[in-house]
Amino acid sequence: MTEVPKTKKIAIYGKGGIGKSTVVSNIAAAYSQNKNVLVIGCDPKADTTRTLVGRRIPTILDVVKEKKDVKKDDILFEGYGEVKCVESGGPKPGVGCAGRGVIVAMNLLEKLEVFKPDPDVMIYDVLGDVVCGGFAVPLREEFADEVYIVTSGEYMALYAANNISQGIQKLKGRLGGIICNCRGTNHEVEIVEEFAHRIGTRVIEVIPRSELVQQSEYDAKTVVEKFPDSEQSAKYMELSEKIYKNQEFVVPKPMGVDEFEEFFRKFQ
Repeated sequence: MTEVPKTKKIAIYGKGGIGKSTVVSNIAAAYSQNKNVLVIGCDPKADTTRTLVGRRIPTILDVVKEKKDVKKDDILFEGYGEVKCVESGGPKPGVGCAGRGVIVAMNLLEKLEVFKPDPDVMIYDVLGDVVCGGFAVPLREEFADEVYIVTSGEYMALYAANNISQGIQKLKGRLGGIICNCRGTNHEVEIVEEFAHRIGTRVIEVIPRSELVQQSEYDAKTVVEKFPDSEQSAKYMELSEKIYKNQEFVVPKPMGVDEFEEFFRKFQ
């Protein structure tokens, strides 16, 4: 069996609002029980680490604007389970390129040696806007070794997932699977499983819809922290374990526009 590398470098992609930040923060909390974890939020909303730290943390772009001599402590914060947290940030809506924040962040993180000493697990939360080159940075610059796509069974979420798989294919990235983050639509798991099959991968985990997620987020906590004995927490724990041990990777084969429309219409 192939050994897991010293640092497991994971990128989680997905359409905005699909719940990838919830997935990232909860699997980070799960890993923290016996591993050193670094979470890097690459979404301009800068909300990935809120439920780990208990509040919004200053973003790299905001700190760089305010200070000439940025220190590691200015941008690196410790959250639940001693998870190290960073947010790249982005410009205000409608102003500038959000992906530029990712580029600036990665350069500064390297300069400040935030990646040292090597954590056991490094997780990037990346918005699935494949049009913007900045969001390809974790893969293109080989900061991340493997990718997982979060989607539901809804049309736009799957459409975005298919576009993301095009970006992964172009960069010859290693797709480890699809995470089905359920919204409660009809035939949802069946639809997502068929989608995964069509692009040459598999569903690595199904995360059920749960009110515990929102209840936890009200308190700026992960489900793993607030409801550790719940079935929902167990699901995140299972997902974290599956990702950590995963050795099944593919370069995806995304569907063309017509094939995608045909695929989705069959479930109407």
